[in-house]
Amino acid sequence: MSQYPHSPQRRPGIRTAITRGTARWFRNSTALVALAASMPAQALDFGPGGIFSINGFGEATATVGNNQCPPEGCQLSPETDRQRIWADAVVPGRTLSTEVTGFTQFQLWLGAKYDLGGGFRIKGTLSQNWRDFKIDTPGFVRERNVALSHEEYGTLTVGETVSRTWQFADFPFGSNLGLSSAWAGSGAGYRNLTRAVRYTSRVFDVADGDMVLEATYDRGSDDFKVNKPSFYELWAHYGKGDLSIDAMYQRTRNGTPSAFGAAVFYAPFYDPAADGRLGASGQSVALLQAIYQYSPKIELSGAIRRNQWSGAYAVVALDGPPLQWNFPFNVDWGGTLNGVPNPGYPARSTDIALGARYRMDKWTFSTGLVYIGKASTGNPSERGQSNSALVNTIGATYNYGNGWEASAFAGMIHYRLKGLAPLGMPSNATINAIDSRVTKAGNWFGVGIKYNF
Repeated sequence: MSQYPHSPQRRPGIRTAITRGTARWFRNSTALVALAASMPAQALDFGPGGIFSINGFGEATATVGNNQCPPEGCQLSPETDRQRIWADAVVPGRTLSTEVTGFTQFQLWLGAKYDLGGGFRIKGTLSQNWRDFKIDTPGFVRERNVALSHEEYGTLTVGETVSRTWQFADFPFGSNLGLSSAWAGSGAGYRNLTRAVRYTSRVFDVADGDMVLEATYDRGSDDFKVNKPSFYELWAHYGKGDLSIDAMYQRTRNGTPSAFGAAVFYAPFYDPAADGRLGASGQSVALLQAIYQYSPKIELSGAIRRNQWSGAYAVVALDGPPLQWNFPFNVDWGGTLNGVPNPGYPARSTDIALGARYRMDKWTFSTGLVYIGKASTGNPSERGQSNSALVNTIGATYNYGNGWEASAFAGMIHYRLKGLAPLGMPSNATINAIDSRVTKAGNWFGVGIKYNF
């Protein structure tokens, strides 16, 4: 273990599933409420001609979950990223118990719009998210951008925004089924874009339906000259009657290697002084989602996702003391490949999600399933590629009106193997702090309340 000293630095934009304190706060599979592609229609408009708008939501949940390790989780080094080998160890003799945990979230959008005439409109958006009374991603805002649109030419958006592969996986797909954490928070994608340029087409009439096409580019940090970041994403939407289909493809180079679908795309490391020691890396995700309104009461959902990582070898990025290691991915620790020690290996995996909702007056009942698949890789070391996970959820939501909703939910997770979590998950305890290294299964149930304004 001493061969790979612990680095005190945490991965930028990645939050561990287990936090410290008397009460452990964590994201549960129904507590996450996503951001829509644009601000909700009930936004409060004010100012001359309604030029400004404000809206948001707040929520709180309480969850009872079993097979957990109090008070600080099962991992011996809780602040260490799972891809580093010294993060594999668990606390000896720690017993599993049932825990009651809480979660709060608050999201605020501020907007300004102005008609320029001739069909042109300019719009600015600023938004931020707080979880458990802390900024969700320290150092980054959720959205801060300006968009110029025309009814015939489409929309050009510049600034900080979120990726489509996260946005539509999170809302409406994942949040409606209690699967936001399991679906939108896993895989090879990135969420936060910091220097994005996005073009969205107007709506086209295709095969008696509506189609929208979009392309996004983000160059990330300019401070990295050797391992220059680049982000490309394509999105196509097609809707016809009760059917809605979204296809997304995201390809990146030299972001922080991860399997955390809500990560920030910015740079391969937090300090550009390490640029010359880092190896290039990349990852991509292809996602297809469909929602079908089978009847006024029944809604069916299905999705498939293909993840791909290049792998990233492990290296001391900055000399110490203490030594600062890079953010590796799928490493054969202690091995060599073509003379390179601790090499990272390419990997591919496929994930599937299914769901159904039933509406009855003010009630909406739902059930969802996510399968995080095994990974295909040439890595001779076991880094979770042989494991898979199955997450099932059920839920009921009651709409009181005037923006208020109450919900009850339950779920379970089952790992194929007891050991390192599937490679496509960001941590070994991503889902409700149920750690795959100490148990193969876990369950939870809870209640929540939400207010939209």
